[in-house]
Amino acid sequence: MACPGFTERLGDVRRVGQTGRMSIEVQPATEFDDVAALVGPKKPTSNVCFCLSYRIGSKENNELRGAQRADRVRELCRQDPPPGVIAYLDDEPVGWAAVHPRSDTSFARNRLIPKIDDLDVWSLWCIRVRPGHRKQGISHALIDGAVAHAKKCGAPAIEGYPVDNRGEKVNLTMAYVGTRGLFEAAGFTKVADTDSTLDGFPRVLMRLDLRQGRNPSKKS
Repeated sequence: MACPGFTERLGDVRRVGQTGRMSIEVQPATEFDDVAALVGPKKPTSNVCFCLSYRIGSKENNELRGAQRADRVRELCRQDPPPGVIAYLDDEPVGWAAVHPRSDTSFARNRLIPKIDDLDVWSLWCIRVRPGHRKQGISHALIDGAVAHAKKCGAPAIEGYPVDNRGEKVNLTMAYVGTRGLFEAAGFTKVADTDSTLDGFPRVLMRLDLRQGRNPSKKS
């Protein structure tokens, strides 16, 4: 699925939030160095992170080591669409959201996260904010920017798979999936339960229909 003008500063796709200092701009993740600053491993030889575990197949993910992982992400940043969106505060990368057509991710084969229909839905599965920049509205801006990016690329709907923590604290290392409340604040509604749990909380399938005049039926 091609995204028109995906390498440009996005203009109508960007979503701007306000902190006490500056505005937050959300742009497509086309700059590898910015992606690496946000989700790259601390050790260059590591075989984890770079947010690849859901983006590519498990076999390839397990085989990639060190510089191979970085090279794979460089390749993804050059693809159309790129692997996600990045939030910038005063031109500094401060947040990351992984968003991509579900059919081209491991969620297409995930037995714990149900496929509820045949729409070519996009998945939003990872939201990370750089330490020192939390509680400034960046997570909300990232979701808004991911939604706008998916919509510009022609997505009919976008899904997230957050935890339903019912207001309880979520371990920061597990909070990358987001919470039900965070997605509801962005207009998503719950459309299905899942068989997945994280940090002891059930994960739910939240969806936002991007087709004009359409909304999914809300489930409790």
